[in-house]
Amino acid sequence: MDKNTVIGFILIAVVIIGFGILNQPSAEDIERQKQQRIKDSIEYAQTLQKEQEKLTLDTTLVSKENNVVDDFFAQPVQKQDSSSQTIDSLQNASKQQQEQFTTLENNKLKLVFSTKGGRMVSAQLKEYMSYNKDAKENSDSLYLFNNDGDFSLALTNRQNKVLHTNNLIFTPLKSENDNSLIMRFSYSDSQYVDFIYKLADDDYTMKFDISMVGMQPLLDREKADVFEINWAQKLRRQEKSVKNEQRYSHLYYKYVGGDVKELSADKNEQVEVKEPAKWIAFKNQFFAPILIADEKIEVALLDSKVLQTTEDSEYLKAFDATLFVPAQVDMNAGTMRAGFSYYMGPMSFSLLKGYDKHIDDASKQLDLDKLVPLGWTLFRWINQYVVIPIFNLLKDTGLSMGIVILLLTIIVKLVISPLTYKSFMSSAKMRVLRPQVEELNAKYPKQEQAMEKQQATMALYNKVGVNPMSGCFPLLLQMPILIALFQFFPNAIELRQQSFLWANDLSTYDAVINWGTHIPLIGSHLSLFCILMTITNIIYTKFNMEMTNTGQQQMPGMKWMMYLMPLIFLFVLNDYPSGLTYYYFLSLLMTILLTIAFRYMIDEKKVLAKLEANKAKPKKKSGFMARLEEAQRMQQQQLKEKNKTNSTKRKR
Repeated sequence: MDKNTVIGFILIAVVIIGFGILNQPSAEDIERQKQQRIKDSIEYAQTLQKEQEKLTLDTTLVSKENNVVDDFFAQPVQKQDSSSQTIDSLQNASKQQQEQFTTLENNKLKLVFSTKGGRMVSAQLKEYMSYNKDAKENSDSLYLFNNDGDFSLALTNRQNKVLHTNNLIFTPLKSENDNSLIMRFSYSDSQYVDFIYKLADDDYTMKFDISMVGMQPLLDREKADVFEINWAQKLRRQEKSVKNEQRYSHLYYKYVGGDVKELSADKNEQVEVKEPAKWIAFKNQFFAPILIADEKIEVALLDSKVLQTTEDSEYLKAFDATLFVPAQVDMNAGTMRAGFSYYMGPMSFSLLKGYDKHIDDASKQLDLDKLVPLGWTLFRWINQYVVIPIFNLLKDTGLSMGIVILLLTIIVKLVISPLTYKSFMSSAKMRVLRPQVEELNAKYPKQEQAMEKQQATMALYNKVGVNPMSGCFPLLLQMPILIALFQFFPNAIELRQQSFLWANDLSTYDAVINWGTHIPLIGSHLSLFCILMTITNIIYTKFNMEMTNTGQQQMPGMKWMMYLMPLIFLFVLNDYPSGLTYYYFLSLLMTILLTIAFRYMIDEKKVLAKLEANKAKPKKKSGFMARLEEAQRMQQQQLKEKNKTNSTKRKR
C-alpha cells in the first residue's frame, strides 16, 4: 500500500468520526426520543386494545346471531388449499346462516338434529306416552330429551385456544336411502369435521361417528389423537311420582370388560373414571340415552347433580360427562375417526339383554341389562331366571296386567307353600304344647325362677322332639323371593301406564286421597292399594299372633310393636308403585287363606298324640342343644352365687 492510499483512509476515518460527533444528539434530543418511544408504545397498546375490543364485540354479535363464540383461528393461517381463508371470514359468512333442523325417523324413534353444533337436540319415543298425557298443555309424546342438554367436540389448536363445535354452524348432508345424516363443519374444501348419524331400522339404536379430515396440522399435536367430548343433559321427569323416579335415576358407566357402576341417586357426586370405560348412560327410572364407544373411552369426568324438585318439577337431575376418546388416525389420508352407538329407549330387561345375545365372549358383552336394578347377586338371579321368565310368559297371554300379577302371586305362593306349611306345622306343635308350658309357668311364677322355667320349657321341647327355631327357617328361606319381587315391580316397565281397577298406572302410586300439601313421611296422598295392604297386614298380624301363641311370656310392648310394623310399611310404601302394593296385598291375603286351610287340614289332636309318643323314645341330644343346656346351667349357677352373695351382704 503506497503513501497516498494510507493518507486517503485516514482522511475518510476523520470525516466519518467528525460527522458522528457533529450529529450526536444532545441530552434534550435523547429525552425527546425516549418520550416518543413511550408514546408510540402506548399508542400501539391502545390500538391492540381497540382491536381486541372490536374482536370481542364481533364475537359477541356472532354469539347472539349464530352462537359462534371462539376465535379458534383468529390469526391468519396459511393453507395449501387455494381457497385460503381465516376462521374470521368463515364466521362472517356464518352470520348469514340460520339454524336449521333435520329429522331421522323409524318406527320407534324420531330424532331431530340442529345445524347449530351439528348435534341431536331431540329424541322422541313413539311407542310411549308422557306421564301427563291427559294434560292439554303438554304433548302426549314422550321425549327422552328435547333441547334439554348439549353435545360438543372440543378442538385445541397449537396456540392452546379451544373451539367448541356446539357454537358452529354445520351443513346437513342427508341420505334418504339408508336413513343417515352427515353434519359437516367445513374450514375449507379439504378440511372439515363430520358428525355422521345412521339410524337403525325398527330399533332404538343409532350409529354415530366423528370424522375429521385434514384438520391435524391445525391442532395441538399432544391432543391430536384424542377426541374431547362434552355431553350434558338435564334429566327430564317422565313419571308421576317424582320421589320414586328420583330413587331409580342414576348416571351409570361400564368399564371395558368389567363391572357396571353408578353415581349416587340422592346426592351430588363427581367421579373421574381413570380406567377405560365402554359406555355412559343418563338413566331415568324407565328410559335412558346411552353413548356406547366402539372401542373405549380412555378417561371420563362424570358429574351428577340432584335438582330441587316439587310435584310440578320438570327436571330431576343434571348430568355432565367429559369424555376423552382415542381416535383412529390415518396420517396418509389425513383423517381422524372415532365410532360410537347410541341407545335411546326403554329400560326393558329382556330387550337390553338381547343386545348381548350374539356376543359369546363375556368380556365383550355390553351388559346393558344391568341398568335395570334387580337387586344384589342372589336377588338378581331369582328375578332374572325365575320371576322375569314367568312374568313374560303370563304377559304374552294378552291378559290385563292386574290379572298377570294375580297369577304371578298364585304361582309364587304355590312354589313356597311347602315352606309355609312347614312353618305352620312348627307353630301347631308349639301351640298344642301350650297347656304344658302354662303348667311350667305356674310352677315357676317368680322372677328369680325365670332361668329354671326356661330350662324346664326347653327340656319339654327336647322330650317331644320340637325345635322352637324350626318355624323361623322356612320364613328365612322365603325372604330372598320377597326381596327379589320388591326390586322387580318398581323397575318393570311393562307395568307403565297399565291400568287395573281404580289404578290408572300400576308403575306409580294409586292416590285415592290427595290433600296437596306435603306431609313428612306420608307425602301428599294416600294410595288405596297401600291402605288395603296395611289393613290386610294388621289382620294377618293378629291372626298370626293367635296361631303362634305358645303360652310363653313375651317381652313387654312386643304385641304393640307387631301391630306398629304394618303402619310403618304404610308410610314406606305409600309412594311406591301400585303394582308392588297390589302384589303385597294379594300375597298377604293368600297367606291368610293358606293358614286357614292348613289349620283345617291338620288334626292337632293327632299332632299332640305324636308328640306325647316321642316322650317315650330315647333322645340323643344334638351338639347345639347340649351346648345350650350347659350354657343355661352355668348361667343358673352364676345367678345362684350372685343371689347368695347379695343375701350375705344384706345380713351384714
